[in-house]
Amino acid sequence: MTTSSSRPLLGCIADDFTGATDLANMLVRGGMRTVQTIGVPGSDEPVEADALIVALKSRTIPAAEAVAQSLAALDWLRAQGCRQFFFKYCSTFDSTDAGNIGPVADALLAALSGAAGQSQGGADAFTIACPAFPENGRTIFRGHLFVGDVPLNESGMENHPLTPMTDANLVRVLQRQTESKVGLVRYDRAAQGVAAVRESFDALRRDGVRMAITDALSDADLHTLGEACADLTLITGGSGIAIGLPANFRRAGLLAKTTDAGQLPPVEGLSVVLAGSASKATNAQVAAWRESRPAFRIDPLAAARGEPVVEQALAFAREHFAGKQPVLIYATATPDEVKAVQRELGVEQAGHLVESTLASIARGLRELGVRKFVVAGGETSGAVVQALDVHTLRIGAQIDPGVPATATTGDAPLALALKSGNFGATDFFVKALRHLDGAAP
Repeated sequence: MTTSSSRPLLGCIADDFTGATDLANMLVRGGMRTVQTIGVPGSDEPVEADALIVALKSRTIPAAEAVAQSLAALDWLRAQGCRQFFFKYCSTFDSTDAGNIGPVADALLAALSGAAGQSQGGADAFTIACPAFPENGRTIFRGHLFVGDVPLNESGMENHPLTPMTDANLVRVLQRQTESKVGLVRYDRAAQGVAAVRESFDALRRDGVRMAITDALSDADLHTLGEACADLTLITGGSGIAIGLPANFRRAGLLAKTTDAGQLPPVEGLSVVLAGSASKATNAQVAAWRESRPAFRIDPLAAARGEPVVEQALAFAREHFAGKQPVLIYATATPDEVKAVQRELGVEQAGHLVESTLASIARGLRELGVRKFVVAGGETSGAVVQALDVHTLRIGAQIDPGVPATATTGDAPLALALKSGNFGATDFFVKALRHLDGAAP
């Protein structure tokens, strides 16, 4: 009979907060008790969980800073006793030619060289890069990433304000970010099974490849790839590739079967939705909410002029809370509107202004009695959890693919649903609030 290890099995490093909860959701669905920390904990005190995820805010910072933060996270995870490591990034491979996926993966590979379970000395160090998430429409074919039926560079991601993705060929994209040789494991090898994939890994290693993009068209492919990666010390990718990892630990007798990995405590209090993402999905979700529910729009230019935007938003919320109505407070805008603000304020300043404004609003909302937060956008989620002084989250059941419910640890917990901008159905906000209130999603 298998039993859960007394120490964590899988140690994960995520480059943003919603990406971390996305990954955690996948692991909980696989029966792994999962804890997510916000940043690198300041203590090495043991954490009771099967999987640990350190959520960083490193996707768009300078590559050297992303590397330093990721290595610090790795040190903490190794001190916790983790056996395998996972570097998680977005299923749309959000990055630039300068990084940060390639530089961070290089640094983690170097740090883990010679780790137990894999011959990883020098040029033999090897990992995969697989952002595929078929359940959410992200598939990889001959190294090209598709979002639904269109290539990545035609999906709307070409308009991303910080990481515009203009090339769907991930082998080329990753090769521009790293001095390591990048290869490809094609879909037909995955279709032949685990042994064929491992043979491909060995052949790529012999050819000097250190990172391999892996095709994946279905969850079956992800299960095959996940099993083939059982002996890799480091795996990199989106949350989809994690679908096959819990079974590896179960086969090894390290993980017990459980039905309550996602159990969370009940949380009472007011509810709110905060949205900062400019993605197509979040724009649609905001539009759906506004058809029949109260919403307050944040104008970044008004905030830049010093207008009392935070106070106005809190006054709006207070008015509707009197009638027990949840509200949406949003800075979500179309790509053209975002570009207009960026032209006036600058890209970095515009993003910082939106995040800091929503963070201040979140603090004020907590003082008003809000205990349940639905947050849309990775950068926005990072700013909000920092503003709320959240350090650790336990991961609950899935609301929509890639988005679980979460709750803070300790006394007086908060309930949060942290959503990547591109994730969730059009009615996600309503569905998430129902779920945080204790109803079925």
